[in-house]
Amino acid sequence: MSGAGVELILSSRSEDKLQEVADSLPGHAIVKPVDVTDYDALKKVADDIGDIDGVVQLAAVYWPFGAKAWEPEHANLMTDVNIGGAMRLVSAVIPRFVERNKGHFVMTGSLSGYRGLPGSAAYVSTKSAVMSLAESLYADLHKTGVEVQLLSPGFIETRLTDKNDFKMPFKMQPEEAAQVYFDHMSKGGFQKAFPRMFSWVFRGSQFLPDWLYYRIFA
Repeated sequence: MSGAGVELILSSRSEDKLQEVADSLPGHAIVKPVDVTDYDALKKVADDIGDIDGVVQLAAVYWPFGAKAWEPEHANLMTDVNIGGAMRLVSAVIPRFVERNKGHFVMTGSLSGYRGLPGSAAYVSTKSAVMSLAESLYADLHKTGVEVQLLSPGFIETRLTDKNDFKMPFKMQPEEAAQVYFDHMSKGGFQKAFPRMFSWVFRGSQFLPDWLYYRIFA
């Protein structure tokens, strides 16, 4: 995005890491640290920034566990960051876009969010909720000047996937995933699940009857 001439505002909790990214970019970027679990802080950053053209929602945390080894603290934190953070971001940004009838809001789901999976109940449910939120926003706004998009990636090489101890088919590098995001954001359309062939497994599973789905996936 920076290479295409977009002026960026970078936000996460870590100011030092954000500044390293900003300094490495070819275009102008400013840093606005914020924690998405703090709505007042998020709203203050939005107020300080003023009018913007668009937002890409990415914040998420992840720990791999399911019902047989439940981790309450991690489950609650995933809820607070993954779907709670997305909801707070919507609250801070979408009303401004609606008022102007202009804006671009991009949300991040996951291939895991299409249907329940073993060993990841907390994470899967938060991503499913983010995807439903994006779908509902699109239903409300698709005939307005506010564009809503949803991208649902598979495995991407990050510190989150480093926690997995199982084989991750079609794992992508961050740069590859970023290009998919940029291309989809540039050409429009509501949702994109990727990598394409891998996404067919998850999207196709929605059409399987329960007895067959759980025999295969559980």
